[in-house]
Amino acid sequence: MRLTSFTDYTLRSLMYLGMNRDKLVTIQEIADLHDISKNHLTKVIHQLGASGLVETVRGRHGGLRLNREPEDINIGEVVRDSESDFHIAECFEADPGHCAFLRDCTLKRKLGEATEAFLHVLDGMTLADILPGSKAKGGAQPVILHKTRI
Repeated sequence: MRLTSFTDYTLRSLMYLGMNRDKLVTIQEIADLHDISKNHLTKVIHQLGASGLVETVRGRHGGLRLNREPEDINIGEVVRDSESDFHIAECFEADPGHCAFLRDCTLKRKLGEATEAFLHVLDGMTLADILPGSKAKGGAQPVILHKTRI
């Protein structure tokens, strides 16, 4: 399973905002850090604002900040809200194509279970758990932010 760049940018933006609670952050700042498109990031921030996770402050000295505490932002919910679907194979689509095994397919059921397990893990995490330097649940290592181009 692979998350879209939209979801990736959503999570990176929330993490950066969570790490910078003491100031307003600009879209350009996040775009520069990750070397990603400001235009695409603007769409991400718009959705985060519409969802109520991020507050946008307009004006010359405006910017962004989290609208909720990091421990109140569930990663599973964020991923569900930012992904368009979780159809990881053609057989999950409304028109499942021409698979000869479709009627009696165990694989489709197992892929569905795997997707649910993936989301279940994310449901047990908050933004606070994945901020760099946090003591993540289950003793996991903190997420390291890498400057990558997508």
